[in-house]
Amino acid sequence: MKKVMEQQFLTGERALFGAKNMEINYSTFADGESPLKESSNIDLLNSMFKWKYPLWYSKHITLKDCTLFDMARAGIWYTDDIAMTDCIIQAPKTFRRANGIKLTNVTMPNAEETLWNCNDIQMKNVTAKGDYFAMNVSDVKIDGFELVGNYCFDGGKNIEIRNAKLLAKDAFWNCENVTVYDSFISGEYLGWNAKNVTFINCTIESLQGMCYMNKIVLKDCRLLNTTLAFEYSTVDAEINGMVDSVCNPSGGTITADAIGELILDETKINPAKTRITTGAMENAI
Repeated sequence: MKKVMEQQFLTGERALFGAKNMEINYSTFADGESPLKESSNIDLLNSMFKWKYPLWYSKHITLKDCTLFDMARAGIWYTDDIAMTDCIIQAPKTFRRANGIKLTNVTMPNAEETLWNCNDIQMKNVTAKGDYFAMNVSDVKIDGFELVGNYCFDGGKNIEIRNAKLLAKDAFWNCENVTVYDSFISGEYLGWNAKNVTFINCTIESLQGMCYMNKIVLKDCRLLNTTLAFEYSTVDAEINGMVDSVCNPSGGTITADAIGELILDETKINPAKTRITTGAMENAI
């Protein structure tokens, strides 16, 4: 049976260091670093964190209707098995080298450098704003996600995303085994140096997007204002509508209603390695 703590105002460093088997309700962790460091089997409800490093080296943690304020930065590092529901994380650099993360209805208005080197992540109905989100993550499933921030998911592996809106320059660089369904992505240089990346029923806008990629697949996608796409990439693309320009793909197939400009420079690639089918091409060179 868990010990219950309600409506407490806790101050000082390591206020509940090493706490175990507790239910903490309507409480405030004010000034003082690492209030729940090394804790385990903790349930938090309607509580607030206002200072640094609240949940380091913790295990089996749940938070519901909780808030991490701006100064609760670098808040959840080296922690295993944590679930957050209906929470606001105002602090940057949350989640580092953590495992077993479940986020439901979570808002992160300052998500800079958040979710780095984390594994086994589930996210549903999450919004975030900040650069370098989710670098080097692995085994990720996301449904319902909005992100405004550049360089997201750099180096990620085994990622599945559904129903997302990403306003993100340099998204999915250096990734491996990524599938994105029913989403909108806008940002320059999408997906460079990644392999085994699939977009299904997505709308994409990208200057020089999907270049230097190994096995980029697009199914039932639309490319808006997308120029110089697929340079030095092996591609299997089924595109609805027109692509503004395609530049020097390394191989594969591209099917589109139209390509505004097709660049196939024989000094850089072998054009015969790519099969291109369109209803119309304009200004091809």
